[in-house]
Amino acid sequence: MLNLELIQPLPQMLVKQAERFGEKVAFFDDRRSVSYVGLGDRTRRLAGHLASMGPERGDPVVIYMDNRVETAEAYLAATRAGLVGVCINPAAAPAEVSYMVSDSGAHLIITDEEHLQTAQAALSGQDKPTTVVVTSGALAPPGTVRYEELSTTEPIAPPPDDLGLDEVAWMLYTSGTTGRPKGVLLTQRSCLWVVSACWATVTGLSPDDRVLSPLPLFHSYALDMSVLGVFAVGATERIMTRFSTPRVLELLESDSFTVLPGVPTMFQYLLNGVGGATFRKHSLRVCLSAGAIMPAALNVEFERAFGVPLLDGYGITETSTMVTMNWPTGARTMGSCGLPLPGVGVRLVNPATGEDVSIPGEEGEVWVSGPNVMVGYHNRPDATSEVLRQGWYRTGDLGRKDANGCLTISGRTKELIIRGGENIYPAEIEAVLLKLPTVADAAVVARHHPELGEVPVAFVVPMQKGSVDANALAEACRAELASFKVPEEFIEIDAIPRTGSGKIMRYRLSERLAPEAAP
Repeated sequence: MLNLELIQPLPQMLVKQAERFGEKVAFFDDRRSVSYVGLGDRTRRLAGHLASMGPERGDPVVIYMDNRVETAEAYLAATRAGLVGVCINPAAAPAEVSYMVSDSGAHLIITDEEHLQTAQAALSGQDKPTTVVVTSGALAPPGTVRYEELSTTEPIAPPPDDLGLDEVAWMLYTSGTTGRPKGVLLTQRSCLWVVSACWATVTGLSPDDRVLSPLPLFHSYALDMSVLGVFAVGATERIMTRFSTPRVLELLESDSFTVLPGVPTMFQYLLNGVGGATFRKHSLRVCLSAGAIMPAALNVEFERAFGVPLLDGYGITETSTMVTMNWPTGARTMGSCGLPLPGVGVRLVNPATGEDVSIPGEEGEVWVSGPNVMVGYHNRPDATSEVLRQGWYRTGDLGRKDANGCLTISGRTKELIIRGGENIYPAEIEAVLLKLPTVADAAVVARHHPELGEVPVAFVVPMQKGSVDANALAEACRAELASFKVPEEFIEIDAIPRTGSGKIMRYRLSERLAPEAAP
């Protein structure tokens, strides 16, 4: 049964959690920790200062930094200030960061010292005053405001604390089919519904849990599970700066963590890390997976080695993460994503006919409805209307339901490549390659990878035959794209196969890959 007390405005919840849990640690990392009382006080002060810096209600504030306690605080403080928290991948290339900052309309960024230079460059040239808040040491770098000062000193006025449950609270960027990232608009209600329906109800997340989270906090999965979920139920979480197989195994053995969220690639690496042996030196009660398809064999082998349920689920940014989830009790279909969350509707629709699929095992496009569905895309009414139809979100993913209603994702109508849980659209990479004077044409497809799931491979038509320089092409991609988007291989080809209308026939390129590596 849903706990509706978990679905309330965050400022109210912060007060209640401080009263209930007091000095209990909410979040900690390698640098510092914050209690529930401290979380309430620090976000109140930070939000009050942010609101006094000139932004209007609903204006964006960019959160652009590595995983750390301050990232979680900033998510909550943005809401208290009546602003929209814009989450940007700290691994994004400078050109991508500049685009997202410009597209969001932000004039205010919260960042860390590692990303300060890129943040300042992204704000340069704007015609309105800009502010950079930086998590630094004792002194703020020139032209910036020190985060710690804002979170420890009283503001002139308290924060508004009046953002409604159904007003936009966060904007997370996801790539679109055009190659340009789109801002997905989410509300407190949409995200907290998933907390209540999935993390609290299905997986049993509670105040007794200690969570070890290596998830990147800019992801919707991490925002919902590792920030909002942990805070809303009153659990304690250790935030890892990044995933490391040896470090995760070390922490599992040395501390009493009960919940480990991750993506399939992480669990594959952990399985590899124990070399096929059993690893029972931990206190885990459950592991959670989302972000990419979980192979049934990996699920079985991980549970055998670690002796703990590994629950797979299906979710996307546009639905505030989770749509379906496997339950820890009862029979499970390995390889499936489980059952729809309470209150969430899932249809499988034949893309050709528009009719619902009625036979178990028949493939259809996954449509989703419920309180978790996004408001829409930021400043993209056409893109929004393409995917939102009478309350239903068309995911573009293909799936099948078995006789028990369990969903298995079988493919994608979109051209998305998922590399270790990170989304990549071929058009993003192609746009970079086609700008190069040495490239006449290019196309990118997915190649199966035993650990990452998929990796991008680029087929390139050079201006001069035999002149493909893979190192130069990779370097050009690194200059404009996040590292996980750089193709694993560049293959020279005489011509890119296209339809009469000019669309790339990607399946023909996939056929050219080695049979053992084909998706």
